[in-house]
Amino acid sequence: MPSTLCTAKASYKKLSGTLELTNTHLQWTQDGKKAPSVRVAHAEAASLFSSKEGAPQVRLKVGLVHDDAGHNFTFTSPQPTALVEREKFKSELTNIISRNRSGVATPAKAPGTPVITTPTNAAKAKLPQSASKLSHSRAPSVDSRASGTPVGGGGDPRNDYRLRKKVLLGNPELAALHRELVMGGHISENEFWEGREHLILAQAAAEGQKRGKPGQLVDPRPQTVDGEVKIIITPQLVHDIFEEYPVVAKAYSDNVPNKLTEAEFWKRYFQSKLFNAHRASIRSSAAQHVVKDDPIFDKYLEKDDDEVEPRRLREEGVDIFIDLGATFVDHEETGNIKDVTMQPGKQRAVLPLIRKFNEHSGRLLHTALGEPAAKRRRVDDGGDVSHSSQLDLDDLHDNQSSAGILLDMQDRQRYFESRALDSASNDASAGVDPAAALQGVKDNLEGWSENLRHLQLENKAGDTALITMTKNVSARLEVKMRKHDIPEGLFRQLTTCQTAANEFLRQFWLSIYPPVAEGQILSTATPAQKAAKAAKMVAYLSRTHEKVDALVSAARQEGIDPARVQVAMKPMLDAVDKALAFWQARSAKEKAPR
Repeated sequence: MPSTLCTAKASYKKLSGTLELTNTHLQWTQDGKKAPSVRVAHAEAASLFSSKEGAPQVRLKVGLVHDDAGHNFTFTSPQPTALVEREKFKSELTNIISRNRSGVATPAKAPGTPVITTPTNAAKAKLPQSASKLSHSRAPSVDSRASGTPVGGGGDPRNDYRLRKKVLLGNPELAALHRELVMGGHISENEFWEGREHLILAQAAAEGQKRGKPGQLVDPRPQTVDGEVKIIITPQLVHDIFEEYPVVAKAYSDNVPNKLTEAEFWKRYFQSKLFNAHRASIRSSAAQHVVKDDPIFDKYLEKDDDEVEPRRLREEGVDIFIDLGATFVDHEETGNIKDVTMQPGKQRAVLPLIRKFNEHSGRLLHTALGEPAAKRRRVDDGGDVSHSSQLDLDDLHDNQSSAGILLDMQDRQRYFESRALDSASNDASAGVDPAAALQGVKDNLEGWSENLRHLQLENKAGDTALITMTKNVSARLEVKMRKHDIPEGLFRQLTTCQTAANEFLRQFWLSIYPPVAEGQILSTATPAQKAAKAAKMVAYLSRTHEKVDALVSAARQEGIDPARVQVAMKPMLDAVDKALAFWQARSAKEKAPR
């Protein structure tokens, strides 16, 4: 039994209980219950945070290896006692985290996972926990170490388990199939994930993506709080305002805290003309009656950028592919005149807002790309800024080149000699008189304008195609919207039978033929193990007809036409019969005397 290092009264998610640190786990138990609701192994502890001295509440936050949010505990004893208890926990946990970071193993049997005893969380946690237990099982005929293993976890079993869990939670149908086959003991955990490595890799790639800066323009909106209209100031909002409007950061630096307190600064800023000029839309004239003259903020006001030429010109050149002025004087020889529909500055009132949006968009791109795209392209091209190089888009080039499959030909020389003789004969017979050919072209073009005037295109074929497509879409929509009258229980059995048979088919063909993307799995199964796996899948598939017959009988008892069930299951039965016939033919061939 684990020994207790320290214990204290603490609340978790506003529920009172007891926080306990043993030599293997950190656990919290709600008052009145015996089993701990939160249980974290020492190996899962990654970071530690605590509230500042003098704070009204004494708190301690423990971050986990794969969950930075971790768990927050509030010590509920009187403050002097709570501080002593928290410092004792901090001391012990700091040593544990130091050992984890230095790679020294601590006694732990399972990853720490919160076990909040609510119905929702219990339902969510039930499937992964069961899958975890079965993931170490071995199929009777195939060693799971020899089957495909997803490589998305980077070789870390805990990370691999976490990725699998997220994939299952995000795909209820796959989770139901996992529960039916893996938890039912038909196939092992690794066999189930063999061929589904792309799901693991996609989940790992999604988690590895760096979250970009929000594209929304900073525009604080007032909210009604306790009957009063207020603007909620958060550290993130302050950071966004300073980044979007450097003039506000300059005003803050010049006046806080010497002339204004921080609260006074923001109160006066949101009532000033400077804030009104930074709004993200054109306000009505009524807004002018709300803002006030402010001797501090009015000094930072700038004149509206409503001239034809913007106040801040672009430093980098504009790619010709997106330059609206590229065709300004293009094709003068054919009479191309100036475009009078796109005159800059036609509505001067909207120019400041448009330029504000453009500057914000450019700032977002620079944040994501690191430097202006035009400058980076010039660097990549070695300074070549020709029009052809700007219009040559990388997306239009095929980056997948294949050398093809080399074939060995018998009597290759005779093949090419015959081709050369055929080509020579064709060249000899292909002599054309240029004068006669030109005269023939002229004869064919004679009266072309009159013929074009009387040309009539039949729209019957186009109307027929359009009517056919419309009927097709209507039929598909009708089928999609029409609800079946099959009882829910029977329909669920049909779906389960079909998905299970499809999975057995997939496992069977994986053991027969190599997967399409072999680079995604680490398969070391021997031919004997693959044959044993195929034989096991054949045993499952051979019972498919019995299951379908049982479903047909159940449909007859429910008053449903059995033919509907037979029609629905026929494609799956055909696939099963094909697999069984293939296996029988292969087995007969192997047993035949040589």
